[in-house]
Amino acid sequence: MRLTVKEENESGCDLVIKDGEEAEIMHFDNLRGLRYCEVFLMCGDAGSGFYNTMGLNNEEDPRDTCPDSIMANFSTEAVKELYNVPGVALNPPRYFVLDAGDIPVAPTVRDFDGLKARWMGTVQEGAAFGKEPYMPTKVDRKSEIFFEKGKPVFILDDPDGTPWVMKSYTDFVDKNLTYEDLNTLDTKLKLPSGWSYRVKVLDEDLILRPFKGTARITQDDLQNVYDAIDEGTANYKP
Repeated sequence: MRLTVKEENESGCDLVIKDGEEAEIMHFDNLRGLRYCEVFLMCGDAGSGFYNTMGLNNEEDPRDTCPDSIMANFSTEAVKELYNVPGVALNPPRYFVLDAGDIPVAPTVRDFDGLKARWMGTVQEGAAFGKEPYMPTKVDRKSEIFFEKGKPVFILDDPDGTPWVMKSYTDFVDKNLTYEDLNTLDTKLKLPSGWSYRVKVLDEDLILRPFKGTARITQDDLQNVYDAIDEGTANYKP
């Protein structure tokens, strides 16, 4: 891999397209508990390319790819100017609660004001920013994610009976939130009428994949992120 900022005379939106075209599926394991963040290059109707820090910036701590030592000086305005894009957003540090994934990744490592990250997808801006909690959103996706047998999964059930499996949690809203707190997260959430929360230890591996290239996601009022178990998106419903 090579580390690069921005090619001469190319806008960041050009790079989003280029990176997406060059992406190949990579396998990541041992993800549960890994700390990461994402930088979004916002390109209007063309969508927002998001760049994930997995596997990078972790010289001090292999389990932290979004270290505070880098984030303390991170500036979205500096990245916006450097990449010449309409807007930049930062998905604040998160922790995976899945165990592995097969994910499309661009080979080029980009430098965002000192934070190294690689393209891992493009979403419409409405899907990435400002969504109301518990409101489903459709996203284009090619990745598969895996939850291992014997491990807990954290599930929202909506009024229609669809389970939503947590993919990552964040302490951005609740600064004291820990992985252990997920076992009793319903005591912290403001669940809408008809929604419920539960924890299940898996009897077999759970595999989530998009159906015809599309997945549905939502977030709770603490900005933890969930994937819907819709028809054709999983090997079974937990």
